[in-house]
Amino acid sequence: MEEGDHRPEPGITVFGPNRGGVHDHELRLPQHDRLVEPGRIVVEEGEGAARLLLEGRGEPVVAGQAVQQDLAGGPRRHGRAPKIGCRRRRSIVRLAYHPHAARPARGEGYNPVPMTTTTPARRRPDRDLSAPRHQALGSLLGRVWPVDQVGVEERAASLAKRSIKRESKLWALDLAIRMMDLTTLEGKDTPGKIRALAGKAKRPDPTDATIPSVAALCVYPSMIATARAALAGSSVKVASVATYFPSGQAPLAVKLEDVRQAVAAGADEIDMVIDRGAFLAGEYARVFDEIVAVKQAAGDHHLKVILETGELETYDNVRRASVLAMAAGADFIKTSTGKVQPASTLPVTLVMLEAIRDFFAQTGRAVGMKPAGGIRTAREAIAYLTVLYETLGPDWMTPDRFRFGASTLLNDLLMQIRKERTGRYSGGDYFTLD
Repeated sequence: MEEGDHRPEPGITVFGPNRGGVHDHELRLPQHDRLVEPGRIVVEEGEGAARLLLEGRGEPVVAGQAVQQDLAGGPRRHGRAPKIGCRRRRSIVRLAYHPHAARPARGEGYNPVPMTTTTPARRRPDRDLSAPRHQALGSLLGRVWPVDQVGVEERAASLAKRSIKRESKLWALDLAIRMMDLTTLEGKDTPGKIRALAGKAKRPDPTDATIPSVAALCVYPSMIATARAALAGSSVKVASVATYFPSGQAPLAVKLEDVRQAVAAGADEIDMVIDRGAFLAGEYARVFDEIVAVKQAAGDHHLKVILETGELETYDNVRRASVLAMAAGADFIKTSTGKVQPASTLPVTLVMLEAIRDFFAQTGRAVGMKPAGGIRTAREAIAYLTVLYETLGPDWMTPDRFRFGASTLLNDLLMQIRKERTGRYSGGDYFTLD
């Protein structure tokens, strides 16, 4: 900026954790796209806060300390820090690059245009944040970048329009089946229905042995034993919802007992729901502690954390909840229960995949993703796979890291596979009803 230019400048507000001797800082930085790039400059933390949180040790460096350290000549990436000029004075503010932060290419990601403000993490004054992991959690959530709503929706819409060749389409349809958690979560579920669905999970098309099995069968805890017996000898896992699904509105002791009973009954995977009321009230430490406790109760079993994104209201909340769940130990983060509308959408899934990418860049820990609810056609499934590939790459194109939660998607996938192979569509009655 030229000297003497006094036009108003937008600023970035930096929120530090509520600790003695540390105060919130407001840094006035010019928002020139050549100087400030989202995802490149850490204005909330010093190095390794996410890793410290996962390891449960150490105290994170807050914004003021990071700035003071760098001004005092502390360690800098590549031997220097970016210089950012300040209006009406000659002084320089230096901020340290985060060593593990992803560096998106220009025009990619959620925020190709720098945002002017952040959304502060709300904290209840009566919540004890003195524990080191809570201090790290507050710091981690405080630096979650806001989501550019227009940008994420436009990118999701653009990726959904991608066309693929016939050979790639057949591969994608086959992969979508292998990634599926075939689901039935109805009050009218019976043992007979579970056994029939288990048969379909093992052999989606009894007339075609080349069609693979699905990844898992997801049922209520009361149906775990039936599902496990019906799936014996197959590669299909038994997944069970827990923690007072779908509302999550129950005492923690009830939720943990729900998880323990599901594990004892033979569930391979646990799909838990977070307390959205607590999250929206700003009680992040409470939600974090519940996920940690559920993960301990689940033991070595894979834990999928359902955010119920339709009730989180904003993309910023979706991203913040994703980071919170991953920091608490989630193996997968999942969009929805399927009981609330809107359920899974491409923009929401893109926000969560970006959060996974950034979390992996900072911590080295890979977390899976499961969109669920409202995915009914093969065309939609392929669009989700396209977004997945473009965001996280081929390492996530596996059932170990991506799942579809669906009840009616499978038949359309089977119809599309037959159409691609024969050149004509089969009627719906060619396949068993879900």
